[in-house]
Amino acid sequence: MPETRTPRTVADISLEVRSKNAGPFWVTMEVFLRDTAGYTLVADPAFLDTQVVAGLYGVAAETVQIYRIPALNVVKISFPRPVVQGSLRDRDIHAGQHHVPLALLPLPASTPSRTAPG
Repeated sequence: MPETRTPRTVADISLEVRSKNAGPFWVTMEVFLRDTAGYTLVADPAFLDTQVVAGLYGVAAETVQIYRIPALNVVKISFPRPVVQGSLRDRDIHAGQHHVPLALLPLPASTPSRTAPG
């Protein structure tokens, strides 16, 4: 019997949260939500907006771009890399680990329980 649990983070309601380079100067992240309910929650500007992303990543809110794609249940976020890809201070040349703070973003306490995939 599938386990029912209360989702606590964006990762809990997502199929995948990933990040990657968008050229040498930008990072892009994509959140692929499991269903319309998850998409509705994460895409809601009251939950995720440029200020939230700016706080998670230490970038200026006016540089953050958020694209909501309801037909795919996807939210895409782009912002300038903290340093140019491959430069001396670049600690993640492929931007493959930038998604972690977004994936661990806590959901509102009122998020309904879901049956865990399995």
